Amino acid sequence: MMPNVEEMLPTFATTGKTLRIPTKDTVVFPCEVNNLGKYVLAWKRGNAILTAGPTKVSPDDRIRLVEGYNLEIRDVQTTDAGDYICHIATLKPREITHTLEVLVPPRIQRSKTGSMVEVRKGTMVTLDCEASGNPVPTITWTRKNNLLPSGEKSFTGPSYTIDQTTRHHSGTYICTASNGVGNPAQEQTNLVVHYPPEIEVEKDWVHTGEGREAELVCIVHAEPPAEVHWYRNTLRLDITERRITENRGSRHTLIIRKVHSTDFGNYSCFADNPIGKNRQFVTLSGKPHPAIFRSNSNGKQKDSYNITWAVSSYTPIEEYKLSYRSVSEAPQTFQPHYISYPNKYDLKPGKKDGDVMYAPGDYEGSGARSKWKNFTIQTTPSDQFTHSMSFLITDLDPATQYEAKVIAKNRFGWSEPPREAFRFTTKGAETNPDSANDVYSEPEMRDMGVKKAMNEASQTFNSIYTKIFVAFVSMMLSNFYMSGL
Repeated sequence: MMPNVEEMLPTFATTGKTLRIPTKDTVVFPCEVNNLGKYVLAWKRGNAILTAGPTKVSPDDRIRLVEGYNLEIRDVQTTDAGDYICHIATLKPREITHTLEVLVPPRIQRSKTGSMVEVRKGTMVTLDCEASGNPVPTITWTRKNNLLPSGEKSFTGPSYTIDQTTRHHSGTYICTASNGVGNPAQEQTNLVVHYPPEIEVEKDWVHTGEGREAELVCIVHAEPPAEVHWYRNTLRLDITERRITENRGSRHTLIIRKVHSTDFGNYSCFADNPIGKNRQFVTLSGKPHPAIFRSNSNGKQKDSYNITWAVSSYTPIEEYKLSYRSVSEAPQTFQPHYISYPNKYDLKPGKKDGDVMYAPGDYEGSGARSKWKNFTIQTTPSDQFTHSMSFLITDLDPATQYEAKVIAKNRFGWSEPPREAFRFTTKGAETNPDSANDVYSEPEMRDMGVKKAMNEASQTFNSIYTKIFVAFVSMMLSNFYMSGL
């Protein structure tokens, strides 16, 4: 019996595939055939014959047959992408097709903006980045050693736009293209924002003393860099042995050695560049620093409060002015009265045997808060830099919140008052956590039995005390008479 002709025809042991190969790599297209017999196997790419049987036809030396009829291509290039056909020349040709997709690492094309972009403050700028590769690369923007102006760490897109540039937007912006093939590609663009000088003073008020050294500091930012000069009022200062300047980056310092009283006053740093100019002011003063309160805001007594503060001054403090008032929503009426205070201080206004008298009109007759009550307290001069002081305020109302201010005087003048008044409460007051201005009284003792017991104990104590006192007086009189006899 003759074998079936169809059964004797060659068949493929492999199927067509899609191979994704990076450039410069090697690809092998498999083509295994059963019962090839007398038939010829050929590799084709389009109309071009690459191999015929065991013979290589293509002149490309990167192409060869390996392990039978498998087709190998070395050093794959992007032009190698496409379909490769394994063909058997039967009466009705049989074929399998392999598709080569060449993977290309990302490559950044030179952007329109280039490696350096210069703009003026306030203008809009767009940074562009174009990249090629297979698959199509994803482009991500970052900023070297900083966040992007939007506050993000990165932004994805072919371009990045800043609507209104400021000096804070200057820096190096990095475009990164990646597609999972090879290493990501990067390109840097340096953005330079030109702007007039911007000045910040380190301290707008500098305290010092005679014979000491003072430093006035201005932080100047400008692009292009600015020229910086120091002025005293309207007079430009020259460099002398006692007055010098230092520049370290954006920090500009005027140093005055062995300060004289005539050095106190208003100074300014003036900065100028081709785009504009600016000036900021600094006061050099021998006046004391503002007072810092150190006492606990919760008083221990119901009708008095010991207020404590400290003042820094290179020059001895001569006197203080203490002002206080109650913080109340109800109108208050003033009644003049006296407050006693130790005689070692010279207290004003109105001194009488060591007492201090309030002047009439210290309280408003209406309004949300009372007027300030004022004390002038003279003190013994001290060479210490930090001067501490306490004062006992009496005749206060229980369960009441007060606010106080203190200014200090040395021979150069009065200090500035604290920016915020210090608040304290007399005993029996609690501050509601939901409102710092609400004051609540301590709960009243309602147990009448407890009150009665306390009253009885008080009466018993007074009786015993009276008996002891009478006995003591009697004994003293007896001794007196006996000695007289």
